[in-house]
Amino acid sequence: MFHSMMLLLAAPAAQSVEWAQLTIERRVIVRVPMASKGKVPPPVSPDTAKDWDEKKGPRCIALRSIRAASIIVLNGVDLILADQHRYRARLEKGCDSAGFYSGFYVEPHADGSLCSGRDELQARSGMSCAIDSFRRLVAADD
Repeated sequence: MFHSMMLLLAAPAAQSVEWAQLTIERRVIVRVPMASKGKVPPPVSPDTAKDWDEKKGPRCIALRSIRAASIIVLNGVDLILADQHRYRARLEKGCDSAGFYSGFYVEPHADGSLCSGRDELQARSGMSCAIDSFRRLVAADD
């Protein structure tokens, strides 16, 4: 310590001192994979889209509960939750869900939820679509 003080005192006074500031930001991105056999219920195929009825859904879904996704409609992505419930994320007008065929990314908010009217899904291709609404999916009556 004493030697460091002596070096500071011996430094020429004519040299200016420059200050700098460094900001470190942390970014977290959650990847949601497409449903595959053996891990979650098998994804529904486009032929079985009529097997599901849409009901009123919540405004937000807890990110930690989402296990996988599947695509069976052009303007939405079906989310499969840990408790086996399904919700359809309806995408903003003009967004085609086919771009999310290999899964998608979500930047989580502090509340840990994925919300309609606030969040968007980001495809691996770089495309992103805002979530317009969530619809609860129930098995259709025969």
